[in-house]
Amino acid sequence: MKKRAVAIAVIAACMALSACSGNPCGKDSDGNRVENVETPGNLKIEKDGDRYVLSWDEAECAAGYRVFAGSSKYSEDYAEVTEKALRETEWEIPDPEGYYKVVGVNGKIISDYSEARSYEQELFGPNVLVFSPTDDPEKVNSELTALFNKQETSQFDSRRYSVLFKPGEYSEIIDLKTGFYTEVNGLGMLPTDTTLQSFNNPATWLGDDGNHNATCNFWRGISNLQVNDNVMWAVSQATFMRRMQINGNLYLHDNFGWASGGFLSDSNVTGIIDSGSQQQWLTRNSDFKSWQNDNWNIVFMGNVDGKAPTTTWPISTYTDVPVTRAIKEKPFLVCTEDGYGVFVPALRTDCKGLSWTGDQEGELKSLDEFYVAHADSDTAESINAALAEGRNILFTPGIYKLNESLKVEKPGTVILGMGLATLTPTEGNLCMEVADEEGIEIAGLLFDAGEKRSETLLKVGADKNSVDRSSDPILLADVFFRVGGANSADTAVDSCVILNANDVIGDNFWVWRADHGSGVGWNNNLAPNGIIVNGDDVKIYALMVEHFQEYQTVWNGDGGLVVFYQSELPYDVPSQNEWRAEEDGIHGYASYFVSDKVKTHTAYGIGIYSYNRDAIVEEYSAMEVPENNGMDLHNVCAVMITGNPGISHVINTYGGPCYAGGTRAIIVDFAKEREKKAAKE
Repeated sequence: MKKRAVAIAVIAACMALSACSGNPCGKDSDGNRVENVETPGNLKIEKDGDRYVLSWDEAECAAGYRVFAGSSKYSEDYAEVTEKALRETEWEIPDPEGYYKVVGVNGKIISDYSEARSYEQELFGPNVLVFSPTDDPEKVNSELTALFNKQETSQFDSRRYSVLFKPGEYSEIIDLKTGFYTEVNGLGMLPTDTTLQSFNNPATWLGDDGNHNATCNFWRGISNLQVNDNVMWAVSQATFMRRMQINGNLYLHDNFGWASGGFLSDSNVTGIIDSGSQQQWLTRNSDFKSWQNDNWNIVFMGNVDGKAPTTTWPISTYTDVPVTRAIKEKPFLVCTEDGYGVFVPALRTDCKGLSWTGDQEGELKSLDEFYVAHADSDTAESINAALAEGRNILFTPGIYKLNESLKVEKPGTVILGMGLATLTPTEGNLCMEVADEEGIEIAGLLFDAGEKRSETLLKVGADKNSVDRSSDPILLADVFFRVGGANSADTAVDSCVILNANDVIGDNFWVWRADHGSGVGWNNNLAPNGIIVNGDDVKIYALMVEHFQEYQTVWNGDGGLVVFYQSELPYDVPSQNEWRAEEDGIHGYASYFVSDKVKTHTAYGIGIYSYNRDAIVEEYSAMEVPENNGMDLHNVCAVMITGNPGISHVINTYGGPCYAGGTRAIIVDFAKEREKKAAKE
């Protein structure tokens, strides 16, 4: 917050209201005027060219108004910035970064303070909470506790929230926890610029019978903060922890209750990371003292040398990919002396470790380059108009109902969502079409299927071509997709995402046909496929695709790379005949399908799971790929959770079976398995 020269006015003695509430604006028995001055309400700050104008409603019995400014919403440093009482109900503020309160005055009688208001509140809207180190920590804690209590159990709620902490150190009184559809971010250029004393994400909302089960702890994230304590981050899919400095241990479970997978990147943990009962996890480009525990599929990529466990399959379920071939870290919001902006990290290739130690390469874009969208007022038309003008888009928290597709066509466009901002089509349209142009970045959005069937929700590149984008690839980070579950209406898509462009980098996807919630059933939330990749040299880290009615993942492009894959097959298959009972004896749709025309494909740490809840069905192969030498597949695991008969093979006709509940089958190296079979023949 910029320093400002203000005249300190002590008015506490005048703050009490007159006892003459029954005689407003009148006189007492001696003929002296006494007023019960109403508190000014409905404060607004609007930008008018280069001016920032504070306005409010006229207050009853007020002959004038005085304005007080402070550095933050709950700060103790509010002081008067008007030299005399204003006669008008608007005033040009001297500092757009300040917080302002207004009182009504009439003689010696003065009203109570209005609620504090700032331009950043107008900019981001009511579902973005911005805190400063100068805030009263008890008031901050009260607001955060109320938010968590509201969102802790709100699995399919329509509310979305973003919590922002300005740089500085915060009190130990502040007890931060995250619920559903809540994103927490520090606003410094570095994680160490913003320090909290504690933070946790528990899994006790299912009650005494929940056994600390975090398998439904979805749709939340935290980034760009330092925490001076141990941290519990008991989460599953559609979550993210990025750019964190944790001065203690990191626990990925709540008292060893189940958790179903997650994503950690670009973070430094001074203590251990304990995955506990986590079924699967990807840790990318991070540093930590050591790792404890494993379960079904624990994957590491590009971490500091020597930090990933040295044991691997079949002794333990660890997979270590030493180098990240290419990555752009997710763009993030910052608050500097020059105001708000979005930092866009540069591309790194063949890299290890953190992006923010040493020289942090990238571009800081002023927020003036962004159109700040609001769900209660913006439409596809208004957002497309901003895109056509060459603006980037910052989606504030909310649900955006779109009657036409958003067109992202300018090279280098940044689309950033706050608080799991959600896009949903209303007319069978796509939510977003991204041109095959260099440097476009889409991050932090939830795409929700609509009632009218769409071809897909997100399409990147209009069609397949041969353009090389490796020098400045398109980035998709923390993008999540959902078909059904949110309400009772039927939903339908052909697929959730289609990638036609080459060299796309995907960083943390959850593509989910809902297995629980409202409007869920084999004939209710319809979706054959989750993701279709047609582009060449596409790289996706942390790809989670679940419960679709045919292939979960279809890969048609050459040179693809997947590091960490998590997939549950559909629970609600009604019969084998409705799930690929072919004449050649192939039963069930593979989760991961690589088409026969693909010459090369690489994958590490693949976990595919079956739970035959509603019928007796066979999954012939968990993964189907061409039988050629370009299939470089490592540590592919199939698990039969429960039901029968189960999964017959892991890849094509190799590996398996796993029929009994709790059994698993693995292929450590597909090329070697093929060599063994050829030698026997």
